[in-house]
Amino acid sequence: MSSETVALGPTTMSNGGTALRSPAVGNKVTVVLGAQWGDEGKGKVVDLIAQEADIVCRCQGGNNAGHTVVVDSVEYDFHLLPSGIINPEVTAFIGNGVVIHLPGLFEEAEKNCGKGQSLAGWEKRLVISDRAHIVFDFHQAADGIQEQQRQEQAGKNLGTTKKGIGPVYSSKAARSGLRMCDLVSDFNEFSKRFTLLANQYKSMYPSLEINIEGELEKLKSYADRVKPMVKDGVYFIYEALHGPPRRILVEGANAALLDIDFGTYPFVTSSNCTVGGVCTGLGIPPQSIGEVYGVVKAYTTRVGIGAFPTEQNNEIGDLLQTRGHEFGVTTGRRRRCGWLDLVLLRYAHMINGFTALALTKLDILDVFPEIKVGVSYKIEGKTIPHFPANQEVLNKAEVEYETLPGWNKDTSNARTFEELPENAKKYVQFIEETLGVPIKWIGVGKSRESMIQRF
Repeated sequence: MSSETVALGPTTMSNGGTALRSPAVGNKVTVVLGAQWGDEGKGKVVDLIAQEADIVCRCQGGNNAGHTVVVDSVEYDFHLLPSGIINPEVTAFIGNGVVIHLPGLFEEAEKNCGKGQSLAGWEKRLVISDRAHIVFDFHQAADGIQEQQRQEQAGKNLGTTKKGIGPVYSSKAARSGLRMCDLVSDFNEFSKRFTLLANQYKSMYPSLEINIEGELEKLKSYADRVKPMVKDGVYFIYEALHGPPRRILVEGANAALLDIDFGTYPFVTSSNCTVGGVCTGLGIPPQSIGEVYGVVKAYTTRVGIGAFPTEQNNEIGDLLQTRGHEFGVTTGRRRRCGWLDLVLLRYAHMINGFTALALTKLDILDVFPEIKVGVSYKIEGKTIPHFPANQEVLNKAEVEYETLPGWNKDTSNARTFEELPENAKKYVQFIEETLGVPIKWIGVGKSRESMIQRF
């Protein structure tokens, strides 16, 4: 993770006065983002880089995300906490773009604390932006009602996690949401606004039951617990960028094809999980972004419904699902599986500008005699150079595949690129050459030690 400290100096203004010149760059942040539909193994990549980080940040989403990290055979599951917090030397920062369900936050911390010593003292190492919006229990209840209504009215739902993410971002956009700064400032004023918002939700959803007094009582106790963690996020990040050299890591949640603007709409999440969300979700300028690492599974998976051009509804998909233990961390839902889709990855690279990739779960392909890779789409017989925005068009896309030979050897014990079977190396190189992006890490197992680093 690169850093560059630039001294502040005076500059002459047009009116003859002087002002401090802002640092041109300061410390750069390293960004880890999902490049498919999520579940690519970002937590493992973050865990690897976080060993040398000083600050690890979350910039968007909520506890609809799930990152699994395995340390010393202990499996930790993170949903709101940045998974980098597992490093006892790291300060974890939850940015303003994240939406926070406070009961979920404390429950997650307590559950992971019970698994080992890695999270000891987490309360003193967590900073929460005062501008982050709060997810209330009624947001989660409304999420469930909305899904039920979609099912009844359209015959299908969006497949949300029912964690209240869509409703709270809706409150945020409608300017009726409540933030961490409201909770820890004047609780009387917070209570009035909470009551107003709760009553609005009751009028929208007549079946919704909200114990306003009971909820406020619980929120008051959370306010007391969380207050020491809540800081002005913009100032915190500015100081981190422009103070002494620090290694800052940003941990993306969800993934490019779930982005509210660029994903397979409407089957997406409610936040920007591409690189722009790093700037808006933390309050940092674009020039502060350094390396942008995309995390890619060696095949493709997707939870829930929506177009999936390379999906294999056959024994190949079943084998990928079984070997890869493909179940969602947050929902436990079975993931749909298919071949690697390079059209999708090129699109993700157009938006994010990946400087390198991490290719995970290569070992899952060990038993396939041949491996297909989607390299282009045809619509009505014509190859298209772009990724379709419209779901109906994407559903009609005909995938053109390259077929590569498998390696039929166990890769799980490989610790260098040279130790991989020849055809496994050729598979990695084919992806690099087609996308024009180097692959820095290759995952061949669940543990921290199972990540091959090439440069």
